[in-house]
Amino acid sequence: MTGRALTIGTRGSALALRQAEMVVAALRRAHPGLDAQLRVFKPLGDRDKERPLSQLGGQGVFVREIEQALVAGEIDVAVHSLKDLSGTLPAGLTLAAITRREDARDVWISRHGLGLREMPPGATVGTSSPRRAVQLRALRHDFRIVDLRGNIDTRLRKAEAEPYDAIVLAAVGLQRMGWEARIAHYLSPAECLPMVGQGARAVEARAGDAATIALVQPLDDRPTRLATSAERAFLRRLGAGCRAAIAAHATLDGDRLTIDGLIGEPRGAALYRTSVTGEATTVAMAEGLGDELAARLLDRGGDRLVAEAAAAGMVG
Repeated sequence: MTGRALTIGTRGSALALRQAEMVVAALRRAHPGLDAQLRVFKPLGDRDKERPLSQLGGQGVFVREIEQALVAGEIDVAVHSLKDLSGTLPAGLTLAAITRREDARDVWISRHGLGLREMPPGATVGTSSPRRAVQLRALRHDFRIVDLRGNIDTRLRKAEAEPYDAIVLAAVGLQRMGWEARIAHYLSPAECLPMVGQGARAVEARAGDAATIALVQPLDDRPTRLATSAERAFLRRLGAGCRAAIAAHATLDGDRLTIDGLIGEPRGAALYRTSVTGEATTVAMAEGLGDELAARLLDRGGDRLVAEAAAAGMVG
């Protein structure tokens, strides 16, 4: 691959750069001599750290400008946390690779050194995610949930002082940065179901750029592709602009895929959760299971929550 240059778009946060560098390293192992360069962007979600994400447009606020540059041909590929992508990609773009999923769990961080169940009544917990809020309230109805914005290092600093008694973050971010010592408790999927795609990285490319797609294809992990395809189909069925508190996580056991999902009202008034299991030897079969899961939850009452959340401008 000597002589081939690849321009990779990424956010500029420490974690995003670390993720992009991991992709660059993997590409260079697959293609010795590859000239891969990073181009750093500062999307709206990083520029505006005061307003809640729901007011900025919800899912997509961390990737939109990067995707626009990709469509325009200003970069060759973009590296994202898969969970930051909406269920439907912009026209002309495709997921050329989805890397092997790492830890998909959320984690509990407390300046008091206490676990979730040891916290005193009325503890203040920071999170900007309605998905996390609804599940935290299901575990402890007494928690006071307050908004928490900023990159991972900013959130960790905020966790050291009032008003926060604890915060919730994705495990994989802390692990990639080498900050696991800050974790007080790992939340199992039974306690807090992860966001669609959590723990995996996406390499996005132009759908018509066959050469670049072939170049990054060695990074694609088939089990992760199948599991996250089911999750993303679940997200799409709820609507590309779905703003309810939603979560889905799929696992594979041989050719059998199980996907667990929920739709909730962030204030804790309602929560619908179920799972679907079936054979998934192809992406289409995996997507069918995710679609079936969404249909079941919508039929059980989730359709009302999705409509109410869209009207209120909330995001999962």
